[in-house]
Amino acid sequence: MSRLPYPRLYMRMALYIGAALTAFVLIGAVAFAGIAAWELTGYLKARNSEIGREAAAVMLDGGRPAVEQWLQSDAPIPGDASVYVFDEQGIDILNRTIPEMYAEFVASSLVAARNEAAGNFRPIRLTSQIIGPDGTVYSILIVPRNITLFGSIATAAGLILVALVVIAIVAWLIAGRIGRPIGELQEAVRNLAAGDIDARVPDSIACRPDELGQLADDFNSMAQHLDDLIEGRERLMRELSHELRSPLTRLQAALTLATARNTMTGDERKRIENEIARMNKVIGDILRYSALDKSVSMQIRLVRLDRLLRRLVEVEEIEARSADCTLELESERNLEVAGDPDLLNSAFENIVRNAIRYSPADGRIVIRAERTGANINVSIEDQGPGVAPDKLERIFEPYAHAGDPQSGTGVGLAIVRRVIERHGGSVCAENRAGAGLRLIAQIPAADFS
Repeated sequence: MSRLPYPRLYMRMALYIGAALTAFVLIGAVAFAGIAAWELTGYLKARNSEIGREAAAVMLDGGRPAVEQWLQSDAPIPGDASVYVFDEQGIDILNRTIPEMYAEFVASSLVAARNEAAGNFRPIRLTSQIIGPDGTVYSILIVPRNITLFGSIATAAGLILVALVVIAIVAWLIAGRIGRPIGELQEAVRNLAAGDIDARVPDSIACRPDELGQLADDFNSMAQHLDDLIEGRERLMRELSHELRSPLTRLQAALTLATARNTMTGDERKRIENEIARMNKVIGDILRYSALDKSVSMQIRLVRLDRLLRRLVEVEEIEARSADCTLELESERNLEVAGDPDLLNSAFENIVRNAIRYSPADGRIVIRAERTGANINVSIEDQGPGVAPDKLERIFEPYAHAGDPQSGTGVGLAIVRRVIERHGGSVCAENRAGAGLRLIAQIPAADFS
């Protein structure tokens, strides 16, 4: 999966915020236009009416007092507009105070000075004008009552409402897409810390393609790994208890018989010694298996695997002859790996001894080692009874015996797998055609580049 230049979660947050700002601008513009149009309705109605002509007719009939009376009672002025009538000094005839923002506009663009009539030029006036009986020029100004050059309370309230709605939507999206997953992840962590080993983050979150999804997936993998470790430890303890209980029971029986007779035969003594030796071997193997969890047990060196296998065959020849079988080594030269020679020797020794243990009379055990690409493959095959197909993978688990439970401690192949995996390799088992078992260990070759 390709990686974005910025984390997906940050990109999503930026997208939410950008979408919120865009929505706010668009909705705010529409809201502003709608509110302004609604507030200007009365003003436009008054501006497009016959108020100016009616004022002129009233002025012609009764002069300024009649116009004052008309403005206060009879003028058809909508509720959303105000009508001012200014004399030549810019004073409203009803002595009302003009809003400060209109004062300069009235003086410079509406009110006509008396001396302007003397010449043949008059500047443009942005309003209707009426002439009184005495020749006084009056200017009429119609302005919206609830809106100013800087907006209105309704407009500001509308924009604030739009902002709150947009913020609420974005907050809901962030809470749903980011806050809720974080909360569920936190709850899963707390449950796991409290001992609930089955605690998991829902797949709906773990499958997300962003950082939260990756974190949830990593948590689930970690929890599953812990679950497997705990289950493996518990199974190991159960099987270890079973392995130790059997020799202890036989020891107790032998001692009971010896005590009853007040004497001990040579066979009974040998039997007790064998059982004690078996218990020591079981305990030793489980300690070696557990120690492989620690990286400090590794002493990395350059190991000639072909030489190590040759020395191993020489050492195990005696045991093979006593079991009436033969060992054969087919190996390429200069097979070098980086690893711990003692651990590697222990792993291959366990495999060879396991093969000798199950080899029939006149059996042949073949060890092959060769380089394949960047790896070195070592296969060890015998002519024994093999393993049931459904147990091929389980034989590498502690106390999962491939054959007779009394023939070994049940930890040898588990040690093999752990050693090979600690060296970055893998090991598997397969049944040979005909009869026998083949174990194949693959270890990365030493890299000198």
